[in-house]
Amino acid sequence: MSDTLLDELLSKPVGPSVPARQTDPDRDFTRQIEVAGDAAEVTVRGPAGMNPKGTAATVLRSQGLDPAEWEVKGFRSSEWTMPNGETGLSTRFSFARSVIAPDDERPDITELLEAVEVYEPRWPAGGLPQGDHTLVVAIGDMQFGKLDGDGPAGTLQRTIDCLNQTAELLEVYRRRFGIGHVHLAWLGDHVEGFQSQGGANAWRTQLTLTEQIRLTRRVMLHGAMTMAPLAQRLTMAAVPGNHGEAVRFAGRGVTRYDDSHDTEALISVRDALELNPDLYGHVECYVPDTDELTVVVDCSGTVVAHAHGHQWRPGKHFEWWKGQAFNKASAMHQADLLIAGHLHHEFVDTDGPRTFIQPPAMESESTWWRHSRGTTGAPGLVVAVTKDGEVPVKEVVR
Repeated sequence: MSDTLLDELLSKPVGPSVPARQTDPDRDFTRQIEVAGDAAEVTVRGPAGMNPKGTAATVLRSQGLDPAEWEVKGFRSSEWTMPNGETGLSTRFSFARSVIAPDDERPDITELLEAVEVYEPRWPAGGLPQGDHTLVVAIGDMQFGKLDGDGPAGTLQRTIDCLNQTAELLEVYRRRFGIGHVHLAWLGDHVEGFQSQGGANAWRTQLTLTEQIRLTRRVMLHGAMTMAPLAQRLTMAAVPGNHGEAVRFAGRGVTRYDDSHDTEALISVRDALELNPDLYGHVECYVPDTDELTVVVDCSGTVVAHAHGHQWRPGKHFEWWKGQAFNKASAMHQADLLIAGHLHHEFVDTDGPRTFIQPPAMESESTWWRHSRGTTGAPGLVVAVTKDGEVPVKEVVR
């Protein structure tokens, strides 16, 4: 088949090109919209008899935005004489997205809490399992309350499922290692909160702050009740994340560095466990000291350091660690294993005998990140087996 015949059969009636028309904003009726996050600017031009606010609402609607979710924060209007002698009107509106999502879109906290099943621990008849290794469970960035991805309900169910799977995996690891110690590491950002980003995340947060904290508390309690019968020693540690900060001043300053909902939730769980020392006397809970951000726990001879990860730039974890270890008074001076959250993706790195582990987030995605980079999350937690500074096993549980 010749190229001429091929071109003829593939030809289509393409319309002639039309030169771009030079517009004159002082003569033409125009509509313009600029949206940046939770702010929008809408400019409408038309005859003096038009309804500027109604026209601006139409412009919002044409871009898939619900006018009911936007509030007018200010406007500027001017008039001019059009070539036909009539008066033209130009109005620029400044909109801000409403801070509170409609009540009918808020998930039922009672239904969410049903996912944290009433768990009755099955205590072994022959006593608590003993051994010389530790199973470390690293979990972070649940960000309860955030509507992104499958929302609070999806994150909650995933977290419970992963903890339950970890309990089942423990028996598998015991075929290779004598595990007598289970360590649950809560690595921060367990609540979405309202302090991060200067409160700009408030509109996309479906749960109240107290509801977010309640979910965090009960998930931690579920973890404690699930793992307590499975080892002679159970430890839990929590560190502050940036989303869990209790107070910020002018979007920046904080009270103390340990003033965090992420750590206070674990303190509350500790108080509850101490009410039943017969069952939970072998459970220990740790949070950073006053005005500190990190905590270390000895796990079968491995010094495990915990941080959130917002204290260093991506990829600079060992540089930060070396700086902290230079201070001989710091617990980081003795650390063998550093585990941290914050960056929402799985990452394992080593430097000589030292190991860095970063578990993925428990939330399914950051919608902002997906729009920016195209990828969703790969949620889960990380389990690792350790003894005397060695970490021979590392696995993601999804």
